Amino acid sequence: MSNGLNVSAGLLLYRFRGSRLEVFLAHPGGPFWVNRDAGAWTIPKGTLNPGESPLEAACREFEEETGIKPQPPFFPLGSIRQKAGKTVHAWAWEGNADPRLVKSNVMKLEWPRKSGRWLTFPEVDRCAWFTAEAAKERILASQIELITRLESLLQGSKAV
Repeated sequence: MSNGLNVSAGLLLYRFRGSRLEVFLAHPGGPFWVNRDAGAWTIPKGTLNPGESPLEAACREFEEETGIKPQPPFFPLGSIRQKAGKTVHAWAWEGNADPRLVKSNVMKLEWPRKSGRWLTFPEVDRCAWFTAEAAKERILASQIELITRLESLLQGSKAV
């Protein structure tokens, strides 16, 4: 498996409120995403480091982007291909988190592009819980399939 920039891995945190499934999504930080909502949210994810397995990368990235340490068990959701061609390997895990306590790592970004001006932003500017239906409206279109796969995985274990 390639550790190139076209492969990343992430985790989809979920919980139940009564019988209602909720998922925890991240909103990307930086000026490009600041005024975007529908179709902008994502699962916390990122590229693999050399020698790192996709699941190891998914756990590391989740913790870097949220400040929350993922806890097993992890349930494979398979892979999806995003619009720009990136392959994302994903797993789900059940837990809870307070979005107000999310603490993301930071990234440097040239903004505006080709300006020579480098600014620092949180990689994730906020996280939130959404019902599966609401999440499908907010998440990147290519990642909707991950929520659908989670719903299928959970059929029979709890009411979705």
